Amino acid sequence: MTSSIPDHRTLPTTSKRISDRVNDQPRDPALPLYLNPHAEHLLDWFHVTMRLTVLNQMAKSVRSRDNPNLTTELGQELERLKWYLWHGNVLLALQTITHLQLDADCGDDSSEHRKLSKAVAEFGGYIRTNATSIPNYGERFRAGETISSAFVESAVNQVVSKRMVKKQQMRWTPRGAHLLLQVRTRVLNNDLATEFQRWYPAFVAPSPSTNAERAA
Repeated sequence: MTSSIPDHRTLPTTSKRISDRVNDQPRDPALPLYLNPHAEHLLDWFHVTMRLTVLNQMAKSVRSRDNPNLTTELGQELERLKWYLWHGNVLLALQTITHLQLDADCGDDSSEHRKLSKAVAEFGGYIRTNATSIPNYGERFRAGETISSAFVESAVNQVVSKRMVKKQQMRWTPRGAHLLLQVRTRVLNNDLATEFQRWYPAFVAPSPSTNAERAA
């Protein structure tokens, strides 16, 4: 059932959207609109599967004297949960989380059961908080649309870790990295020239045609 579901594969997107990861804590509902009112904010599939992987690992350590098949049943419930989330069926996903919670609570009163019960409850809160940001990942994947920003995060982590380690001769300081990000953000938002004109009123930004002539 899950062999065709990728964990965090991404394909080129044809529309402008933002893959969003938020935790299970309350957030300001106006924040996404403030960041980009025209963007569609989605829960990153990579982070969903990462949490499910942790739950699977915890479920494998759970044992029950009354139900020797409990570990297998928990694994099947988690696979079913992943399937529902992949297809954007939040209602059935939440029902499955409730069943998982009951199974975890009905087992032996061991530390493994308590840890799993707590983790399942936290995952349920995570899904409820982000219910409106969970699309049909399967449809988006088949349409060639982005379902995860994991490759971007990986690239950022590589660049930052390389530039900020102590072994690097020309390494970044935290303040320098922050200032560089500020400049890069303004370049992407086409605000850099406006900032320069505010600081230096006599500054005239070169037009695209001028840049093309210089490049030629």
